[in-house]
Amino acid sequence: SLLPSKRWSGVVKMGAAVGGGQGGEEEETRQAKEMAAARRRWETLIREQKIKTLTPREAGYTFKLTDKVLLDVRPSNERQKAWVKGSTWVPVFDVDTSSDLNGLSKKAFNFMIGGWWSGSSTMSFNKNFVQQVEEKFSKDTDIILVCQKGLRSIAAAEQLYNGGFENLFWVQGGLEAAEEEDFEREGSQPFKLAGIGGVSEFFGWTDQQRAQAAKEGWGYRLLFTGRLVGAIVLADALFVGAQSIGPLLQQLQPH
Repeated sequence: SLLPSKRWSGVVKMGAAVGGGQGGEEEETRQAKEMAAARRRWETLIREQKIKTLTPREAGYTFKLTDKVLLDVRPSNERQKAWVKGSTWVPVFDVDTSSDLNGLSKKAFNFMIGGWWSGSSTMSFNKNFVQQVEEKFSKDTDIILVCQKGLRSIAAAEQLYNGGFENLFWVQGGLEAAEEEDFEREGSQPFKLAGIGGVSEFFGWTDQQRAQAAKEGWGYRLLFTGRLVGAIVLADALFVGAQSIGPLLQQLQPH
């Protein structure tokens, strides 16, 4: 299969919005069914050439040498780290900035189930995605869709196809599968590192950073080793400080 195998809950929800059903099953079972249905639809669109597939290198050459549009559908927290020069940005999902009770509870739940480690943010589906693309491009425009890993962009391509867009191209594997020379990059991070965050990124413990370290050498590794040593020293200092404060507070208490 050309599609990424990793399940992603945000795209599951969009699969439901595009064509998945609502059922009475348990949430996990329902989402699994919706994802399976969405994958079947996407594979059919690709197999029937209604959405054409490009590798990152092919997409890079095509974007440079033709008048095709490169549409970046990633959320703002990924886009701001690295983007393709000259690309157009319309997120199909973006970081949820709601501050109501429901939004805050979702953010707290996301943090507890691993957001603190991976840096993943709570996302909200952009209900105006197709309309925003329509405002920028006619429906006969050649559009290359790209995201970080390839899953959101194929879901976005389905949205545009259902909205009447005729010439759609999907970048298999997304920017994470691209080499730096495939596209002209802007931003502070390599393409492969734009989708990571949290504690795992800070200490260099992601698969993407390990791969980067293999290319960069010891200088890159030492940066994160220094951070780890610094964190250990800080934790030790806080522990010693906490032990010292206890007796001091007892002495200050009135007898």
